[in-house]
Amino acid sequence: MAKAKHAKTNAIRLLEQQKIQFDVMEYEIGDGQVDGVSVAEKIGQPVTRVFKTLVAKASAQKLFVFVIPVAEELDLKAAAKVVGEKKIDMLPVKDLLNYTGYVRGGCSPVGMKKLYPTVIDETAQQQGSIIVSAGKIGMQIHVQLNDLKNITKAQLAPITTIH
Repeated sequence: MAKAKHAKTNAIRLLEQQKIQFDVMEYEIGDGQVDGVSVAEKIGQPVTRVFKTLVAKASAQKLFVFVIPVAEELDLKAAAKVVGEKKIDMLPVKDLLNYTGYVRGGCSPVGMKKLYPTVIDETAQQQGSIIVSAGKIGMQIHVQLNDLKNITKAQLAPITTIH
């Protein structure tokens, strides 16, 4: 069976170049519901398997990428500690495209303009494979956790707030 043709994002190009197996999942964006929990619902996946990509900064030159479950919140103190910084703040949305090449709602941990230090929340280990943005609003990629860790040179750590 032929692979369905999808728009090629940087994330998809990079995964293909590295010969990493992945599945593309597309969802409707016309209703404006593009938050992570809505996306998980639209693609029929549990919120524990769908992860969002957040970018934070310690200083103008030091950016970090955090990949966490869509229903969770990044614990900035825990995240700063993991990356060896005293304090980090979320990167302003207006700066996201400039630094990553991606827009809010379509930010993938794969294929950013630069390879920033990346941390994936340790809960991903319970999943084996996770779903992250494909680099475009309306597209997600389902990829094995080890493949994602390798291509982003990520570490696993507890970086979400405890409910």
